[in-house]
Amino acid sequence: MDNGFFKNIEKKTGVNMKDIFDLANSLQNANFKDEKTVRNVIRRVSQIANKPVNKEMEDQIVKSIVNDGKQLDFNTIAQMMNKK
Repeated sequence: MDNGFFKNIEKKTGVNMKDIFDLANSLQNANFKDEKTVRNVIRRVSQIANKPVNKEMEDQIVKSIVNDGKQLDFNTIAQMMNKK
């Protein structure tokens, strides 16, 4: 893809695209039925997005993914984070 495209996204969002690609690559073989894995992903997304997630919110996200079987994607996490 066009490098300028990613530079524009970085400028507008303040999020480093390398961090996003690294996170996406780490998710490919992750076990989303494992609570520890899911918590680590939530913390990484929170850190990359510079949006803190308190313990209660983290627990809700983990429960919905591990126990309820919701898909883990950026939109799901973002929606849950915006509900607080």
